[in-house]
Amino acid sequence: MKSRILTLIAITTILVSCGTQKTAVAAKDSSAVTTETKVALTPELLEGQNLYSNNCAKCHKLYEPKKFTKEEWQPILVRMQKKAKVDDVNMASITNYIHSQL
Repeated sequence: MKSRILTLIAITTILVSCGTQKTAVAAKDSSAVTTETKVALTPELLEGQNLYSNNCAKCHKLYEPKKFTKEEWQPILVRMQKKAKVDDVNMASITNYIHSQL
């Protein structure tokens, strides 16, 4: 009886741990397809994703692009551009990436 219970617990634990899927906000390996939207990222959007991951994560956690609306992102991006000292070209890439994920 004990062995059946232990076996059942082990199987349940394996199924539960395999069943939960964790999605990273910004993948370090720059995958070409996002997890949620399944839209292929162009090279420009991939560059924006990399810039977002590398520049923004230096100071704080990365926020899911869908957490805010396009209108809410605009002042955030302007404020963070000054703090992160990101030039206009790179900021345009980051902005395009964020907007593509909304």
